[in-house]
Amino acid sequence: MTREELFLQMKAKGTMLCVGLDTDYAKIPECVKAGRSMADAVLEFNKRIIDATSDHCVAYKPNLAFYECLGLEGMSILDKTVDYLRANHPEQFLIADAKRGDIGNTAKMYAKSLFETFDFDAVTISPYMGSETVTPFLAYPGRYAIVVALSSNPSSVDFQTAVKEEKPHYQVVMEKMMSISTPENMMFVVGATKADKLKEIRQFCPDNFFLVPGVGAQGGSAEEVMANGANDLGGLLINSSRGVLYASAGEDFAQAAAESAAKTAAF
Repeated sequence: MTREELFLQMKAKGTMLCVGLDTDYAKIPECVKAGRSMADAVLEFNKRIIDATSDHCVAYKPNLAFYECLGLEGMSILDKTVDYLRANHPEQFLIADAKRGDIGNTAKMYAKSLFETFDFDAVTISPYMGSETVTPFLAYPGRYAIVVALSSNPSSVDFQTAVKEEKPHYQVVMEKMMSISTPENMMFVVGATKADKLKEIRQFCPDNFFLVPGVGAQGGSAEEVMANGANDLGGLLINSSRGVLYASAGEDFAQAAAESAAKTAAF
């Protein structure tokens, strides 16, 4: 998917929302669990959330930790979730929130796994080991590496905002990544809780899309993110996970998720 195609979907739906499918069995409503195995309940919950929210978002982002922790069943759920999205909502941009970060043949196998076996459009990557962690993911036309630059968690200040060469470390990372890529195969993670930095970041990174976590449960403001970080092609995928998935614990959970999604990143 090109940036232009993603932007056209944003304009058609009037939203920049990405729904994080961080499905925790313990938080699934009892009405979904009743009479189903754990695997069936998680998959059914995903399907109903997707069907309820697809008109109000342009992307979905399963965090792989929530599936890997369930072993083989969990990876099967992930595969079936992606298959369901491709079959029923093919316009959606699919992100594997995997935060992979390795080099050499290992990085190549991660790219093969997530782009070929699981058919994701993009993968989040931790760049701590350098550009070699990213380059294998750039070899897939129409797919994206999403490099963690400035994340929304409090301890991100341990490294990401440290000053190197009179620049914050996240800027050094982003500029290096931009030198080996294009906006058509590289995005960056910039947390919503750092919304005040977005305008500054746009000055040296005008064209790339940003995946923006931290809206909702973590306290980030979608309005501030859009005001400071949007560009001529939208340029933002504003993620909400818990705020959409668990908007209600009752039988109205899907409708509540739709209502939450409709207002989270609308423009």
